[in-house]
Amino acid sequence: MYEGYGNHARAIGGYAPSAVDRRATFIVRTYNHLFLAIVAFALLEVGLFKAGLAEPIALVLGRNWWLALGGFVLISWLASRWAHTARSRTTQYAGLAAMVVAEAILFVPLLYIANRVAEGTIHSAALVTFVGFGSLTAIAFVTRRDFSFLRGVVMWGGIVALLLIGGALLFQFELGVFFSVAMVALAGASILYETSNVLHHFPEDRYVAAALQLFASVALMFWYVLRIFLTSRD
Repeated sequence: MYEGYGNHARAIGGYAPSAVDRRATFIVRTYNHLFLAIVAFALLEVGLFKAGLAEPIALVLGRNWWLALGGFVLISWLASRWAHTARSRTTQYAGLAAMVVAEAILFVPLLYIANRVAEGTIHSAALVTFVGFGSLTAIAFVTRRDFSFLRGVVMWGGIVALLLIGGALLFQFELGVFFSVAMVALAGASILYETSNVLHHFPEDRYVAAALQLFASVALMFWYVLRIFLTSRD
C-alpha cells in the first residue's frame, strides 16, 4: 500500500527505508484515530438525540450562544495544546476526547433544526463532506506537494471568520450563504494543509494530535456544508 510512498521517499533521499516504515505506521495510526473520532462523534450525537437531551441542549445554547462559542473556543484551544505538547499519551487522548465532546455538543442545535425542518439534509451534508474530504486527501497523497504555504491562509481566514461571527452575534445580522461557501473553502484549505503536515512534517509520536487537527477541519466543513443545505431549503 505504501510502496509508492517509499519509492518516492527513497528517490528524493528524504527517508531511509526504516524511516519510511515509521512514517507509514504514523499515517495509518493518524487515520485510524481520525476514523474513531468521527465514529465517537456520531455515536455521541445519536445518544444525545435518543436520550431526549438534544432539545434542551439546543434551547440552552440558543439562549447563550456567546457562552457556548466562548467555551468551545477555549476547549478547542486546550485540547489542541494538550495533544501537541503533552508527553503523556493519556493526556493526548484526553485532548482528542475533549474536542470530540465539544464538537458534539456544539453541533446539537444545528442538527436539531436540520432533523426537524429538513429531513435528509444531515445525510446529504455528511456525504458531501465525505466526498470533499476524500478528494482533498487524495490530492495531497497523489501529488505529494507540501501545502505548508496554506498555513497563513488558514490562520488569517480563521481570524476573519471569528470576527465576522462575533460581529453577527453582537449586531444581530445574518451571515448568508456566501459566508458558508467561503468557510467550506477555508475548511478545504485546512484539510490540505493538515494532510500535508501528516505526510511531511508531523512528529511520528504525535498521531493523536494529527488526528485531532484533521477532525477539527472535517467538522468545520460538515458544519458549513449543512448550513448551506439548510439555507437552500428556506
